[in-house]
Amino acid sequence: MVAVVTGGSRGIGKAIAEELLKIGYSVIITARNKSGEAEALEKEYDGKVFFVPCDISKDEDRKNLFSFVDGTFGKLDLLVNNAGVAPRERKDILEITPEDFDCLTDINLKGTFFVTQGLAPLLMKNEKSRIVNISSMSAYTASVNRGEYCISKAGIGMITKLFAARLAEYGVSVIEIRPGIIETDMTSKVKEKYEKLIAEGITPINRMGRPEDVAKCVISVAEGNFDFCTGTVIDCDGGFNVRRL
Repeated sequence: MVAVVTGGSRGIGKAIAEELLKIGYSVIITARNKSGEAEALEKEYDGKVFFVPCDISKDEDRKNLFSFVDGTFGKLDLLVNNAGVAPRERKDILEITPEDFDCLTDINLKGTFFVTQGLAPLLMKNEKSRIVNISSMSAYTASVNRGEYCISKAGIGMITKLFAARLAEYGVSVIEIRPGIIETDMTSKVKEKYEKLIAEGITPINRMGRPEDVAKCVISVAEGNFDFCTGTVIDCDGGFNVRRL
């Protein structure tokens, strides 16, 4: 079994890659730069981990990824679209520049779409394959100081539905996972704020999420537990999605 995990060098992506390796997958990790964590995985799972440098916003990098997967394996069983970035600077939506918008959506939205499009033919070769798109609770939660991020994650929801509809006849299921407040490098700068909100009850489960929480959801999909589902959303958010009075 072969998987691609974009943005798999650290954080949620690294946790996903590690859990997939534990259940026997060969894993192609992509990121703009190789982290020490990715190097450690390569050593631990020698011959099962393949690092491909890739900025998914760049067409040439995406094509290099497609060529590597096709040339090395000739097939793909699982694509995990995890790569994504936060705003370089949190700005009110009245102050976001076109450059701010493009920088973020080129990776989170455009990159995700075209990675999926480019790897779809390899996924379609199999009797059963799967795509998992990692979005965010920001897909439906308005944060006016990082509007471009929310828009990009909402767009991933539609990418999920579009490819679910298009690829179903080929046995490809497409699942969206929406993490909530997860303890990663991306949230480290606002960790104190999030811990205060959680203590005040913003989520029914009274803790920040961990990368492995998201990874476990991906593993469930990878093992075929959601094979009669496509276009489906899994909320991995400590219950944030629950509306309460």
